[in-house]
Amino acid sequence: MQAIVMTETGGPEVLVAREADRPRPGAGQVLVRAEAIPVLFPETKVRSGEFPFPAPLPAVFGFQAAGIVAELGDGVDPSLRGARVVASTSSFGAYAEYVAAEADSVTVIPDGLSTEQAAAALMPGSVTLALLDAARVGPGETVLVEAAATGIGSYLTRLCAAAGARVIGTAGGPEKARLAREHGAHAVIDHTAPDWTDQLTASLAGATIDVVFDSLGGDSLTPLLDVITPLRGRILSYGWLTGAPAQLTATDLILRGLTLTGCAGTAWLAEVAAQRPAALAAVADGRLVPVVDTVFPLAEAAEAHRRLEDRRALGAVLLRP
Repeated sequence: MQAIVMTETGGPEVLVAREADRPRPGAGQVLVRAEAIPVLFPETKVRSGEFPFPAPLPAVFGFQAAGIVAELGDGVDPSLRGARVVASTSSFGAYAEYVAAEADSVTVIPDGLSTEQAAAALMPGSVTLALLDAARVGPGETVLVEAAATGIGSYLTRLCAAAGARVIGTAGGPEKARLAREHGAHAVIDHTAPDWTDQLTASLAGATIDVVFDSLGGDSLTPLLDVITPLRGRILSYGWLTGAPAQLTATDLILRGLTLTGCAGTAWLAEVAAQRPAALAAVADGRLVPVVDTVFPLAEAAEAHRRLEDRRALGAVLLRP
């Protein structure tokens, strides 16, 4: 079968198309014939070496794939044979024509939802629902969504607006600002502008922010601390597009009565995994609308990574075996 092998850590060029042995499902596993493979932003961090890769190299890369269950290992529910699913691998191996995964890691795709839509939506949708469950956004609250144009940010914008919150989004450039407004943002600030935090303060007109969904990390939160609602302001930090987690101290939070929830680690990933069926259900009923930016042939995985890292994608990037 064709697969994408990560030969070493480094730039996109370390992802190489090779022939590989077709995996066999072990006990409790399924074998999925992949039809759509999402390219996930955290995967670019793993490939670059910023996050550790969970296996010796070289190895088949990738962490999720959507397709049809072709084989079952011992002890697996027979009803899964032939089912359309999104499989989440326990470590790696998803950038391939066939993917072995634990049966309890697969999410069945609802009728009426295409395989591509499911592949595009599962990760951002499940993270979004876990974030909203932790944040408890209420009607009338003011919410700041960083990177509100695509992926998790776009879903947060849509669902917070639907919950009756006033949503202020940040986005990089006019095209992404337009998308953030289409997703329901009431105001959009360009976070690439040097004075973006001053623009944000002006747009608040004396009001404060109740919830911040932080995907930028670094020092982006520091100038916002005094415009977050004292005593009940909540910060949920789930990404670091700037290259580092949020640089805040306990003193920064305690003196203002703020809380910061770090959305990372094993327990957090378990919360996200539990939201996978609900995420696809939200797409099926129209509450979430996945947008596919580009579908690359599997052999062009390196180019797909470049598109994500260059911030050119205005939606999900998929690979097609």
